[in-house]
Amino acid sequence: MPCACGIFFVPVFRARLLLSGKTERNCVSNDFHSRLIAEFRANRGALGGRFEGWPLAVLTTTGARTGLRREVLLGYLEIDGNGVVVASANGADRHPAWYRNIRRNPMVTVEVGGDTYQAMAAIPQGPAYEKLFAKAVAEAPGYGDYQAKTTRAIPVVVLHRIDSRVKGMGDWLVEVHRWFRAELRALREQADALAEGRTAAIVRPEPDLAQEMRTRCLGFCTALRRHHVGEDSAVFPSLAEQFPALAPVIARLAGQHQVAAGLQDSIRELVDGFVPGESDPARLRAELERLAGELEAHFEFEEEAVVTALNATAPAPPTA
Repeated sequence: MPCACGIFFVPVFRARLLLSGKTERNCVSNDFHSRLIAEFRANRGALGGRFEGWPLAVLTTTGARTGLRREVLLGYLEIDGNGVVVASANGADRHPAWYRNIRRNPMVTVEVGGDTYQAMAAIPQGPAYEKLFAKAVAEAPGYGDYQAKTTRAIPVVVLHRIDSRVKGMGDWLVEVHRWFRAELRALREQADALAEGRTAAIVRPEPDLAQEMRTRCLGFCTALRRHHVGEDSAVFPSLAEQFPALAPVIARLAGQHQVAAGLQDSIRELVDGFVPGESDPARLRAELERLAGELEAHFEFEEEAVVTALNATAPAPPTA
């Protein structure tokens, strides 16, 4: 199976180029490899000679150690509607540099044919990996030969296209957070009305407003708790498995969810314990402002951490 800088293409011929650059630095500086990429781009994803007719892609990653852009020419498969590349390294016992890069930073650029797109590079595990590797070998049997040469499990990487035109799971998460923010805002407005003596302007007696706060608070806390349980039990573990670079931040989010549960309990206790005419409405407002601010900071962090990955890997749930 021909190769360039330790990166191996879909098998068509048994000929092998006399290129064996092993390191990321060698791969970037190799003149022949650079000329191949230049030819690939000049011909809208096509190469001549012994590479003619091969499905290829240029994958641009971020160097795990350097933080610099790294380009590599790879064999490219399309499986189940997604681009796929295989970290075969010609059956070597060490993963190629580009694979180590995506483990540190899964955001990549893919050039295939005349198309260029941004993607999140996912690394399936367990049964999902076994199924995908079997499909890759069915498309390109040489990958099975490479696996037979090494004791390491050769990774298969799925390139999930980032498409802002399609509503994804991350967009849905933002919408859910928007509802939570609106409920918190309504609670704060009710607390403001109590603290400022504006209950008459709302055309309801003060005890009714306090009861409405308790009802709203109950609905909000119940929904948020269920939301976090769903994230921790299914959604986030799947992300951490596919994207190793996200594992630390997802572990941090799990810890934040424990903190958020405590914040919800504090909000419930604060609202349930408010007695009109006896409790201090100014204290209610100040404490609610503090607790709500901490919850909203969590929402912001979560969105920054996982929205892109969620959008790339799953569509938004269907609306009722």
